[in-house]
Amino acid sequence: MNFKYTWIFLFSLALQSPYIWAENDVVGFEILMKTSSSWDGSPLPYYPSGAPQLTILKVVIPPGKVVAMHKHPMINAGVLLSGELTVISDDGSKLRLSAGEAIVEVVDTWHFGRNDGVDPAVMLVFYAGVEGQQMSIKK
Repeated sequence: MNFKYTWIFLFSLALQSPYIWAENDVVGFEILMKTSSSWDGSPLPYYPSGAPQLTILKVVIPPGKVVAMHKHPMINAGVLLSGELTVISDDGSKLRLSAGEAIVEVVDTWHFGRNDGVDPAVMLVFYAGVEGQQMSIKK
């Protein structure tokens, strides 16, 4: 088994068995999202070949502001830490998120985000790409 597949196997094992890492009952785990499709139901694409590059991005969207129409060429997922966020795809599909909810983004699909709330929407987003790959492409 080569390194790439060994890493994927160990990572997926850890995700499926989070309790093996806890030494006592003080540590708690909660799976926020486990899926092989994006929020609109589209299947996620296969990972591209190349040297893996993971990126964690903190996004803060002020109240009333919009993130411009864009698309992601790679799989990414996030957790809304605070505030509210509405994600709208080019075909009009919508997803409303509240604090604590997770999202697996659409890949290669135009969409934008909008904060209709009164507080900043703060989100952590995890991108799983390869070196040199753009995280987002603006329309």
